[in-house]
Amino acid sequence: MTRLLPILPLRDIVVFPHRIVPLFVGREKSVAALEAAMATDKELFLVAQLDPGEDDPDRDALYDLGVVATAMQLLKLPDGTVRVLVEGLRRAKLIDLVPSDGYMAAEVEDVPEQLSEGPEAQALMRSVIDQFENYAKLNKRLPPETGIQLGEIEDPSILADAVASNLSIKVADKQALLGELDPVRRMEMVFAFMEGELGVLQVE
Repeated sequence: MTRLLPILPLRDIVVFPHRIVPLFVGREKSVAALEAAMATDKELFLVAQLDPGEDDPDRDALYDLGVVATAMQLLKLPDGTVRVLVEGLRRAKLIDLVPSDGYMAAEVEDVPEQLSEGPEAQALMRSVIDQFENYAKLNKRLPPETGIQLGEIEDPSILADAVASNLSIKVADKQALLGELDPVRRMEMVFAFMEGELGVLQVE
C-alpha cells in the first residue's frame, strides 16, 4: 500500500530510523514541503540524493530507499533557511515523485523491518558496542556518552542503525547500510566499517 508524503531530498546525509537529526533546509521546494508536513501530521519522507550538487533532483537523482520521519521542531533563520529537527520512524521505498502545491510529494511504500533474535545476534551486538567504544575514544567528534547510550539498546536493528548514523563514512556507504534489511548483516557491515575507520584513526 502506498501513500503520498511531502519529500525532503537530502544532499549529504542519510537519516536512519529511531534517530533524531537536525537538518538545514534552504531550497524553496523543500521549505514548502516542510511547511506542508507541519500543517498536517508532521510526517515527511527523507531520502538522499545521488549527486549532492543537484538543485532540483528528479526521481532518477534520488536513492530508492529513505525514511518516513516526523518533523519535531522548526526554526526559521534570518537568512531564509530553516533548521528542523527530524526523527526517523521507519524505512520506506520511493515509488514515484508527484508535483504538489509548490513542493514535491513522494509516493512511498513502507518496508517491513526484519527481526533477528537469538545468540548470534546478541553476541554481535556486544561486539559492535565494544568496537564502538574504541571508535568513540579515537573519534573526537563523538560525544563521550554516545557509547553508553548505545549500550542501552536491546534491539539489533535499532543498534545497527544507531551505530551507522554515528560513523564518519561516505553517503553511499550509509545508504548501503540503510538498504540492508537484515539486522545481523547490517551489524556485520557497521563492524567492518568501524574496523576500517579505526585503522585510519590509529594511523592519524
